[in-house]
Order: sequence, then C-alpha cells, then structure tokens
Amino acid sequence: MEFNVWLAFFAACWVISLSPGASAIASMSSGMRFGFWHGYWNVIGLQLALVVQVLIVAAGIGAVLAASVLAFELIKWLGVGYLLYLAWQQWHALPSQLDGETQANAFDSPFRLVSKGFLINISNPKAMVFILAILPQFLNPTEPQAPQYTLMTLTMISVDMIVMAGYTGLAARVLRYLKSPHQQRMLNRSFAAMFAGAASVLSVVHKS
Repeated sequence: MEFNVWLAFFAACWVISLSPGASAIASMSSGMRFGFWHGYWNVIGLQLALVVQVLIVAAGIGAVLAASVLAFELIKWLGVGYLLYLAWQQWHALPSQLDGETQANAFDSPFRLVSKGFLINISNPKAMVFILAILPQFLNPTEPQAPQYTLMTLTMISVDMIVMAGYTGLAARVLRYLKSPHQQRMLNRSFAAMFAGAASVLSVVHKS
C-alpha cells in the first residue's frame, strides 16, 4: 500500500472513530462506572469485534451478508435488543461508592467488559456493511491483499483505541465530581437514554 493511500485511510479512520455511536456511549459508560484502567477492557472487546468483522469481509462472507436482507435484519435486531438491555441495566444501576480506590470490589470482571464491547460492535450490521464499502476502495488489486488488510486493520484498531481511550478517560474524570447518589443516578439514566437512542437509530437502518 502506497503511503499516500494509507494516509487517506488513516484520516478516514479518525473521522469514523470520532463519530458518536454505540461504541462511544459504551466507552463513556464503562469509564464513568469503573474508571479508566478497568473500564478500558470494554474497548478491547470493541476491537476484537472489529477484527472479526474485517476477517468476515476479507473472506468474502461480508458481501453475502450485505446482500441478504434476512441476515441483515437478524443481526440488526440482535443489536437493538442488546442496546436496549444495556439501557435497562444502566437505568436500574445503583449509585456506587466513587472514591477511587474503594471501587475495586464493585468492578465487572474484565471478561464481562470485553464481552459487552464485543457484542455491541459485532451486532451492528451497519458497521460490517460500512467496512465492506470502505476497505476495498483502498486496496491495490495488483498486490497481495492479506498484508493490505492487516495494515488497514492495525490502523483502524490503533486509531479507535486512542479515540475510545479519550471517551473512557473523559467519563472517568467525571467520577471525581459525582459524590451524591442523586448525581450518580441522573448520570446512569442519562447513559441509559443514550443507549436507548442508539438502539432507536439502529432500528431504522435499512439495507440499501
């Protein structure tokens, strides 16, 4: 891949990652509830799903899924259901002790956070269709495709991890100012509303 082509793809990755969506909401929610370092496990799950989606597209299965209305709708409604479940969880989350070091026992396990992030990204068919539409535009058909897909995947993941670190860290800093149960409850319900909003947006996405 030529440097100018990679540079254009690199710029596109920043635009894509910075666009607010379910991944950003999940990252902020994890940062708010668990702090930066533990909440960042959610971002690892998001990236694992991204790798799987790129592999699906590279294998050619993505084109089949993109062409199938039934497959698209099944994955879409799975994503809608999972986002609504997260909204329900966030709405009913109890205020917690937010004084930094005493949070340790309240953490979800890393595995649970990775799983949540993975399910959020993997159940978004729009993301896979988007990858299917964008990545081939930067491929050079005269060169081996595996190294090109590898480079683009590493680029996407690197950029997304930086952006999601920003979302996670920004929300984690809010912890210092949330002392009362009322403040924590209001923020939990704000994130619940954002998850529900993301589910609503996903529900009206149609395969073109």
